[in-house]
Amino acid sequence: MILSFFDQFMSPTWLGVPLIALALTLPWIMYPTPSSRWLNNRLLTLQGWFINRFTQQLLLPLNLPGHKWALIFTSLMIFLITLNLLGLLPYTFTPTTQLSLNMGLALPLWLATVIIGLRNQPTAALGHLLPEGTPTLLIPVLIIIETISLFIRPLALGVRLTANLTAGHLLIQLIATAVFVLLPLMPAVAILTATVLFLLTLLEVAVAMIQAYVFVLLLSLYLQENI
Repeated sequence: MILSFFDQFMSPTWLGVPLIALALTLPWIMYPTPSSRWLNNRLLTLQGWFINRFTQQLLLPLNLPGHKWALIFTSLMIFLITLNLLGLLPYTFTPTTQLSLNMGLALPLWLATVIIGLRNQPTAALGHLLPEGTPTLLIPVLIIIETISLFIRPLALGVRLTANLTAGHLLIQLIATAVFVLLPLMPAVAILTATVLFLLTLLEVAVAMIQAYVFVLLLSLYLQENI
């Protein structure tokens, strides 16, 4: 049986039931529930510190009305980071390599920011489509370009997350395959390749966290434009 490198991105099934739903619910089970006690264990303390720091960093560019989105953005950030990091473990499936899932997260949230802008300040929201001081002849062209750039934002959010994770997983699998092939033939080269594989894995851990942060950060910037 010949397996493709892209088989790892196929959603696993059991008795015909896709297991992606189980993968999506797993992050919520892993984290402990915060307690109201004065003293908590180290895990709860670290979890609370991380959430507080991230929330403070995320809300810096946002106006006061945008602070209502803190719970959504923080939950989404933790959710994406957990999914991305769990996908780096052997024999696991990464749901965020599926463009459909990423678009399902990006499109409703982006649409919510646009609707908020059109409801609260319609003039300013529509004014983004035409920069100030534009020559009269360029007005129709710029409106079309800005409209396309507006509607392409959710696609860019989804494709960016999908492409980065997919490329990283493919590189890890290619280099790991090269290590197993070279080990009986050229052990010295195989050890060097294994070192590169280890460094690439560390890079992918950083990419998994950075891409989740970039996804939420761009959503917060889109929200800032419309509040």
